[in-house]
Amino acid sequence: MDAAPLQQVLEATGFFPDGEPARGLQLAAKARERRGRVFSPDASWRSPSALKVYFKFEPSTPSDIVVGEWRREIWNEGFSPLLWIVSPDKIELFNGFGEPMESGDAEANRIATFRNIDSELRELDALAGQAAFDYIRAGIDLALQKRIRALVTAPINKEALRLAGIHYPGHTEILADFSGAKDFAMMLMNAELRVILVTIHVSLREAIEQSRFLMSEAEESLAADLALSGISAWSRLQGTVTSQVKVEFARDGKTETLPITALQNLSHDPDPDARRLAHEAELKAWTSVREPLAAAMNGVKGTIATLNKRRGRRDALHQPLDDARMDTATLEALLGAMSDWFPAFRKYLNAKAKRLGTESLAWWDLFAPVGGSERHYSWPETQAFVVEQFRTFSDRLAALAERAFKEGWIDAESRDGKRGGAFCMKVPAIKESRILCNFDGSLDQVFTVAHELGHGFHNDCLKDNTVLQNITPMTLAETASIFCETLMTEAALTKAAGPDEELVILEAFLQGTTQVIVDISSRFLFEREVFERRAEAELSADDFCAIMTRAQKATYGDALDERTLHPYMWAWKPHYYRAELQFYNFPYAFGLLFGLGLYAVYKQRGAAFVPDYENLLASTGLDSPANLAARFGIDLRDRKFWEDSLKVIERRIERYCQL
Repeated sequence: MDAAPLQQVLEATGFFPDGEPARGLQLAAKARERRGRVFSPDASWRSPSALKVYFKFEPSTPSDIVVGEWRREIWNEGFSPLLWIVSPDKIELFNGFGEPMESGDAEANRIATFRNIDSELRELDALAGQAAFDYIRAGIDLALQKRIRALVTAPINKEALRLAGIHYPGHTEILADFSGAKDFAMMLMNAELRVILVTIHVSLREAIEQSRFLMSEAEESLAADLALSGISAWSRLQGTVTSQVKVEFARDGKTETLPITALQNLSHDPDPDARRLAHEAELKAWTSVREPLAAAMNGVKGTIATLNKRRGRRDALHQPLDDARMDTATLEALLGAMSDWFPAFRKYLNAKAKRLGTESLAWWDLFAPVGGSERHYSWPETQAFVVEQFRTFSDRLAALAERAFKEGWIDAESRDGKRGGAFCMKVPAIKESRILCNFDGSLDQVFTVAHELGHGFHNDCLKDNTVLQNITPMTLAETASIFCETLMTEAALTKAAGPDEELVILEAFLQGTTQVIVDISSRFLFEREVFERRAEAELSADDFCAIMTRAQKATYGDALDERTLHPYMWAWKPHYYRAELQFYNFPYAFGLLFGLGLYAVYKQRGAAFVPDYENLLASTGLDSPANLAARFGIDLRDRKFWEDSLKVIERRIERYCQL
């Protein structure tokens, strides 16, 4: 078998993977055994279920008459035989199961013609996916007509279905949809057992691997019972303490009592004195409650460290990476690329300091508006702006946002006793979401609303999956949210009325990306050191503050005045105190850069990207991030992918410096 085009076809179609013939593939003389006088294949493949595929190389394209003769010989041999004819200028695929015809046989049974197998392989996959779907549909129709008693199918390629524009997770859902079944499940059975799967497409290997990191049943039961008065209680304490913090703040000759969330929102105020005084008041407030918060942090981290040790975990990152279905190589590629790009973000921060008229940026100026007076968005304006931009992507996304606004899914305003930050939670019983944020009218908060609605859209794409199929790894949990932010930013920049408005939009974008790349890195460094040290001894509030300050210096560098850093960032971030959200920092960076990478694919493919994107969101509980990313030609272990996404941000930094 010395014909290079034939070898190329065998490799491209999966019959010759990794330089070795697939099981069942026979070459040269072996392939020609038991053949007739006219047709002599160069390769043949037979599956255990008698599927048969023939390959024939010809130096020049054979005539239709010759092809008809070859087809006549292989007709009905094996199950659904296929015939590949490979020549230097084209590749043709014929079915071998159509009954031979006296004339026009080759034309009637030609399935496809390819000029370049590499560039047209996706077309082949789509063709195969459509054919598989059509055959299953035909079988369902025959069964419903009671013309057959049972339907037996071979495995189907989910990627081929997707390329054909068919978005079903597998056989079960196709059978249920076209038979009208509303309550259904996949059952495995033999003479003695009947087994219904509660989840699908999560490998048995993964389940077995994770079972290695469990204590005995009695110990796991005890740990779960103790969590109610232990780690969960510490988490509730942090939430209760931080939500009750109030601060007296004097401004314009008036003193008012503000909840801590309202005080933090003053970081966006155009008045530099208000920002500085609010920052100082915030630090003083956290100082007053630092001891119970330090106790809560020690309780949470100490319990997790103990359980990790008892369960055989190698370190505190082990379970978060497993939960994220992410390997160390991917994390190292991501964090390494982020660290290399810190200088670009420092360039932005230095440029911002110059715009504000200071030598170096203070912490309280991180969110300061630039470009004149920042526009204030009313709540109705925010609703209209978000829906309008979402509609540029898809009507389904816009409709979801409209429904959320209209039906009151969003708790938007700051008020006494309300937690800070923003989040979205799903309500599975009614297949809806609910959103909390602390809206203050800034563009940053408008983007936050879009971010949380992105989570809501993700939940909407998952709503018809089973409970276990909805368990999304942390890395993919931010995909839709950051994609929506990217969508908003791109649309806003495109519609900017002039340099001043462009500057405001870029500032909002760079504020957010600096938090996700630089500040998130500081939070990762903080949490890693806390776990390492807490495994040996209890830490004081001073220890936590010192670790946090050290992490901020390592990431922000000389771009921030180190005298103004925020040592209490550990006190109010709820992720540190939730057992299920340990190291909930790198997923934000993953989501941002993955979202930017997906957005680049969207710009290339346009509307055709939308159904594939929605299918990806519906599949985040069914496969690993690496496999889902591969659908779009993305290698997450390749540092270049992360660097290419960071270059998008770097170009915006350059534009920001030019304006």
